[in-house]
Amino acid sequence: MRTMMASMKAALFVFVHGVLQYAVCRDVTLPIGTLYRVAGFPLSLPCAVSGYEGPRTQDFEWFLYRDDAGGRQMGVISTRDPGFPYAPFQLRVKNGEVRVERDSGDKVRLVVQRLRPEDQGKYECYTPSTDANYKGNYSATVPVKVIPDTLQISYIRSLTSQPVPEGAELTLTCSAGIQSEQLTHLSIMFGKRSGADSAGGSSSGGEVSTVREIISIDKLLGVIPGRGYKKRYDDGEITLEKRSGEAGLDLYVMKMKTVQPDDTGSYFCEASQWIRDPDRSWQKIAQRTLDIGNLTVQQLAESLSVTSSPRGEVTLQLGSPLILTCEVLGMPSDVNSGLLVQWMKRGSVSSDGAGAGGVEVEVARMSPDGVVSWGDDTSRSSRGSLEKESEGKYSLKLFSARPLDSGVYRCVVSVYAGRRNPGPSTPATHTQRSEGVTVNLKTKDVLVSAVAQLPRGPLLKRGSTITLICNATVTTTGPAQAQVLWLRWPIPAPFIKKDQRPGAYVTLPVTPVEEKPTVVATLMYDGVAQIYTNTSEISIDRLSAVSYRLRVHTATMEDQGMYACHAEAWGQDPHGGWYNTGSRAESNAVTVYLYARATDLLLIPLVVGVASALFVGIFIIATVTCCFMKRLARQRAQK
Repeated sequence: MRTMMASMKAALFVFVHGVLQYAVCRDVTLPIGTLYRVAGFPLSLPCAVSGYEGPRTQDFEWFLYRDDAGGRQMGVISTRDPGFPYAPFQLRVKNGEVRVERDSGDKVRLVVQRLRPEDQGKYECYTPSTDANYKGNYSATVPVKVIPDTLQISYIRSLTSQPVPEGAELTLTCSAGIQSEQLTHLSIMFGKRSGADSAGGSSSGGEVSTVREIISIDKLLGVIPGRGYKKRYDDGEITLEKRSGEAGLDLYVMKMKTVQPDDTGSYFCEASQWIRDPDRSWQKIAQRTLDIGNLTVQQLAESLSVTSSPRGEVTLQLGSPLILTCEVLGMPSDVNSGLLVQWMKRGSVSSDGAGAGGVEVEVARMSPDGVVSWGDDTSRSSRGSLEKESEGKYSLKLFSARPLDSGVYRCVVSVYAGRRNPGPSTPATHTQRSEGVTVNLKTKDVLVSAVAQLPRGPLLKRGSTITLICNATVTTTGPAQAQVLWLRWPIPAPFIKKDQRPGAYVTLPVTPVEEKPTVVATLMYDGVAQIYTNTSEISIDRLSAVSYRLRVHTATMEDQGMYACHAEAWGQDPHGGWYNTGSRAESNAVTVYLYARATDLLLIPLVVGVASALFVGIFIIATVTCCFMKRLARQRAQK
């Protein structure tokens, strides 16, 4: 039995070995022909061998059967024999124009750097045998046709070394075409060299040169932006179009609507000829590059200047007109750019110094389309103007200056180079600020005082009317009024402080500094009352020239708290307009506490009494009922 099994295994091994030897045989492959290539440009023929025995690194030999030599075989190059090339190829192999490039041990490619018309013919790739048995094919052939070079390219106008201002429009035009009997396609690419290559020299001193593709029309007429230019292409900043030309050449026009500093470099146009091989793959068979010239972009920051006048410091009388001028210089005349002009102010009469502190706020702005808007104080729109006097000159006018108009003014100009009407999300090309102009106003001395009090009367109870008086005085020359604001804080929790004597404690109030106050009401300088709370009915009026009254009618527990009044002084300028002088005073805090009413005090025992009576009645009824039911049950049980 064992002998029979061994015989079967040996027979199976011989069978499998024979099948493998029959199935695995050498195979040499080349691209499917016929291949068309252009004279003067490279030819690359890949050749691969598979199913071989022996070492992994295989040798290759190339032969050419020229069309003009009656099909005679001619040795081109070999990977194992330096003396293999025939005479027409010996010098070309020696100088590397004809060579074999190895992709792997069993894959190589024949490279002819510059094809000649006499290179047309049938190419054979042969692999010497390393197999134990001679099986399979050891060579493959492909026909190659060498067609004339008809690719033409030229430019309409070259770039000069004259600097181009930032934001200017750049137009580059190339003409290209091919005259071929075969069906070939043309692609066009505009590119830029920067760094060492932009000057046409070699890199030195560690300088890195880069070549960037800007935009191209591919072999299937699709427009493709280069890496790094896609956003500008999507925004419509870079375009490329094909136009009909003359003498069989088409025009290709690339436009950059607004050049940027990064666009500095050496520009070129590249035309490529493509053909589709029998295996359906596209091959580039010819290419020409044409240098258009160097572009230098002059940055806007180098030429732009923003000045404001008058310079330095200005001191005005109260109510006098304030006129500030902003002038923008150094704008390129041939670039149509939009300007955003803003007047900013830092500091006011309330600051320690005219420009010593505070947040810088916008006074007014003029957008690129000429629309004027006002910033932090919209009242300036009725007493001022922002105008464009001439190209690059803008004036801010305040007809009657007030104390709050003092501070340091700066003109801020944002330039949108090459964009007359930029979109709301378009970033500015460059923003520049002018020197500061310090504006001082001669103001009158103003003194303000405020005292709050709670008039004497009966104890305040829930439902009573709370009456508070604020005595506010304004001492100054000329007409003036006080504007009174009432605030309320919650009553703070008292804390107990131990007295010096043993066993004695004193309750002290806490000043309301931690809690945020509630604005109750305001009596404006012009007599208009504004009520800010809806919890109770509130009124505010003026009893005399210095006395202001706040009343809270039908007070609730929410109305108790600590009340204080704040007084602001408003003056009148020579033109009759009222302004906030910036002087203010805060009064003392008055505590308002609401006591319970007599009816509220009687309500507690009444509720307790009723509840007690109900409880006792229910208890008696339940007890009697329970006893009666038990007695009735015993009587029935005895019967």
